Amino acid sequence: MDTNDILARARDYLAKESDAAFKAEVEKLIATNDLKELEDRFYRDLEFGTGGLRGVIGGGYNRMNSYVVRRATQGMCDYLIANTKGKSLSACVAYDSRHYSDTFALDAALIFAANGIKAYLFSALRPTPELSYAIRLLKADTGVVVTASHNPPSYNGYKAYWNDGAQVIAPHDEGIIERVNAVSSIKYLPKEEALAKGLLQIIDKEIDEPYVAMIKTKLFRPALFKELAKDVKIVYTPLHGTGALHFERVMGDLGLSVATVPEQREPDGDFPTVAFPNPEEAAALKMALELGKKLKADVVMATDPDADRLGIAVPDGKGDYALISGNQLGALQLDYILLSLKEFGRMPKRPAAIRSIVTTELQSRIAASYGAESHECLTGFKWIAAEMGRFEKEGLDFVYATEESYGYLVETEVRDKDGISAAAMTAELTLYWRSKGKGLLERLDELYIEHGYHEERGINKYFEGASGMDIMRGIMGAYRKAQPASLGGVKVLRVRDIKVGLAWDSANPAAARKISLPASDVIQWYLEDGTMVTVRPSGTEPKIKFYILARTLVSADGLSSAKLESARKVRAIELDIKKVIS
Repeated sequence: MDTNDILARARDYLAKESDAAFKAEVEKLIATNDLKELEDRFYRDLEFGTGGLRGVIGGGYNRMNSYVVRRATQGMCDYLIANTKGKSLSACVAYDSRHYSDTFALDAALIFAANGIKAYLFSALRPTPELSYAIRLLKADTGVVVTASHNPPSYNGYKAYWNDGAQVIAPHDEGIIERVNAVSSIKYLPKEEALAKGLLQIIDKEIDEPYVAMIKTKLFRPALFKELAKDVKIVYTPLHGTGALHFERVMGDLGLSVATVPEQREPDGDFPTVAFPNPEEAAALKMALELGKKLKADVVMATDPDADRLGIAVPDGKGDYALISGNQLGALQLDYILLSLKEFGRMPKRPAAIRSIVTTELQSRIAASYGAESHECLTGFKWIAAEMGRFEKEGLDFVYATEESYGYLVETEVRDKDGISAAAMTAELTLYWRSKGKGLLERLDELYIEHGYHEERGINKYFEGASGMDIMRGIMGAYRKAQPASLGGVKVLRVRDIKVGLAWDSANPAAARKISLPASDVIQWYLEDGTMVTVRPSGTEPKIKFYILARTLVSADGLSSAKLESARKVRAIELDIKKVIS
């Protein structure tokens, strides 16, 4: 795109944007002839990814701002109205603690109202899973939550949901995008008029109370809390986000003592105490771990800003805390849920769990040990929700879902990952294994001894701007042109390319087999020793992601030896990957 095109798009944006601050940013860039920054803001429109819109806050078509939010919502309205006949329509809108979240949420609600779609808007910030719950409870037709999850402070986002409480997938996502691109005018209704006409309704406790009650019904052993809760200390951080409201309420109702990190308890879009408000990052838990050591906490927990992810750490027996990965906590939760269903004679006829394609296969092995099925889907909880819908149609009984990026779901009333219900379940399984004289690390080791030691490692490489997208496309294209024969010195036996919908043996690529997963820009390599390596560009951030899942059976040499061997495998594969992305 040449300079004249960029400037023309910038001036077009200025004519449409109503927010003075966003307009002023672009006007200044034009006045100072900052063509590099203008190109980044206008070389493309911000697009729906795996979870809707997400981008840096600011003026421009490739930024999160009032115009982009209003246009996206108008497109959603146009699509909803065109595809839903014979009923009154409604939408739920929620938001988190990020900059402009409340503004963007109100923008969206008033666009819905102006199009005759009743908008249920939360009175204050709420967790993302509660938005999914509200859609299902209120039988709404669609929904939006304004959040950028665990991204840096400069980001915000917009997740679009359908009437099942799940994020939109095909054909709705593609249909909405077409309508967004075709928007020529945007309807808008002032807040006072929307309220007066009954097209805007503010909600809070009428959703909060049943949501909290629902979470508590998913627990198996209420008596265990009465017996042991008083002796257990939890240190918690919401990382300046939405989690404290419900986390503290649920844990308090269960009789647990919670010490929330005071410096991180209040919502703050600057996230001043962390570089990234992401419980996957060890640095984000630094203050919580320090408080945990001081109070001798039994478990440290953290939720991300919209409280759909949960990270934990537990005492390591050496005076410090060990971080539990998303794969590890998912394994512990699935094991505990199936164990409890079996113990109480509540195992359904056809129990089935769901995991993403980059989640540890330890999940499938645990499920099989209890006679349960394990189903895989694409990365992103919208695909897990789609599998849940399929379960309902085909007679499978949902028991649990997880993905490696710290997302868990223990209930069917929500169709997105839920950090609050996952925290409650984690608290219970912590008490359960304590009652058996074990910590979570000890139970995890037992699972490794039974199913093999699973070492998981992620590698992320960021590529910013227009050139970054080309670089990532080039990496994926190069792999497709010449698949690696080995990784880390271990032969590649099979390849699965989900974008082209085929899997094949390396020795006979001509005999490729079709796969049933929806198309996605993902390549997976299955190595001779059972290790799996996956590469995919992120759908929500400007980065490419590699996942290494190494498994080593525990021999007579013991678990320590298996851990060392898996670590060696991972290091060797990392070296090969870094040659490609460095």
